[in-house]
Amino acid sequence: MRFAKTPSSLALILAAVAAVGAVAYWLNRPKAEPQATLPPAPVAARPALTVTSTRAQSSALPIKLSANGNVAAWQEASMGAEISGLRLTEVLVNVGDVVQRGQVLARFATEAVQSDVAQARAAVTEASANAQEASANADRVRALQNTGVFSGQQINQYLTAEQTAKARVESVKAGLAAQLLRLQYAEVRAPDGGVISARLATVGAVVGAGTELFRLIRQGRLEWRAEVSSVELTRLRPGTAVTVLAASGSELKGRVRMVAPTVDPQTRSGLVYVDLPSQRSGAGSFKAGMFARGEFELGSSPALTVPQQAVVVRDGFSYVFRLNADQRVSQLKVQTGRRIGERVELLEGVGAEALLVASGAGFLNDGDLVKVAPGSASNPASALANPDTPATK
Repeated sequence: MRFAKTPSSLALILAAVAAVGAVAYWLNRPKAEPQATLPPAPVAARPALTVTSTRAQSSALPIKLSANGNVAAWQEASMGAEISGLRLTEVLVNVGDVVQRGQVLARFATEAVQSDVAQARAAVTEASANAQEASANADRVRALQNTGVFSGQQINQYLTAEQTAKARVESVKAGLAAQLLRLQYAEVRAPDGGVISARLATVGAVVGAGTELFRLIRQGRLEWRAEVSSVELTRLRPGTAVTVLAASGSELKGRVRMVAPTVDPQTRSGLVYVDLPSQRSGAGSFKAGMFARGEFELGSSPALTVPQQAVVVRDGFSYVFRLNADQRVSQLKVQTGRRIGERVELLEGVGAEALLVASGAGFLNDGDLVKVAPGSASNPASALANPDTPATK
C-alpha cells in the first residue's frame, strides 16, 4: 500500500540531510598549523637615581689641637696709699680708663704735709747757720793751734762742734727730704700704662698706708690660659701659633709664651700661657676672666679627603658609595677624621683616586643602578674602564 508524501515529511528529510552534511564537513575540514609563541621582550633596567661623581683627593691638612681655658690679665699692678692719715680730695680715673705711665690717678689733702715741709726747711736753715758759725770757730782755732793760746782740750771741742754742726745739717736735710717725699706721695700715680680694672678709692676717705686704691692691667695685655692634658702638653712649644675664639664669636691670633713646668695632680692637665694682642683701648671683645676656646696649629700632614656630601651616616657609622664599571654602586664603610671646610678626611675604607658618588649618596643602597650626570667633577667613563681595587670594609 502506497502512502502519499506530505510537505512536512519532506522538510524533515531535508533538515536531516543538511545536518549530516554539516557534521561530515566539520570532521573532514583541513586543520591549521599551530603558530609558534614568541617570548616576551626583555624590559631594560632603569637607574634608581641620577648622581654626580667625585674622586678622593690627597692633600695636606693642618694638624690642630683644641683646648679650653680662661682669659686673664698678663700682669696686674696694685696702686695704694703710701702715706697715712690724709684725706682723699680727688679721684681722677674710673674703671675702664686707659692711663699712661706716671699719670696722676688720685690726690690727697696736702695742708698738713706742706706745714711739715715748711718746718723742715726752717730746721735746715737754722742748722746751716749753726754749722757756719762752728766752722768759723774751728778755722780760728786751727790758725792759733801752735801759738799756745788754746789748750788741746779747747781745740778738740771746737773741732768736734764743727763736725756736730755739719752732721746736724745733714740730719735736718734728710728730714726735709722725707717731708718732700710725703708731699710727693700725696699724689697716686700709675706705675705703668694700661687699663684700670678696679677702683676702691672714695673721695673724702682717710686711708692708711698700704691701702689698695686701684688695680691696673699692665699695658692692656691679656693672655689665654689653656688647660691641656699632660699627654698633649709635650707637643706644644713657645712660639706656636694659636687661634682663640671668644663666646661672642670674636677671634684673636696669639702665640704660646710659656708652657707650665708642672701638671695639676688632680686633673692631670697643665696650663699653656698664650699671649694675645694688646687690648689697651679697653674696647676689645676679650675681657679678663671670660671663658674662651682655641686651637693650637701644629703643622700639617697628608690626608685623603672627599666632599662632605659624599659621606653618609647610618646607624652611627660612616659610608661612601663607590661607582663600579656596571654603573652600580658599592656601599663601603669608612672612618672619618678631620673636617676642613666642605671636605672630610677619610682615614680608612677607600683607596686614593677612588671614584665615588657625590650628590645623591644619601638616597642610595648597596647595589643600586645609577646614572652619572654629565659634567661631573671626574670623567666616569675613563674611571669605570679601570675601576679601583675594592677597598676593605
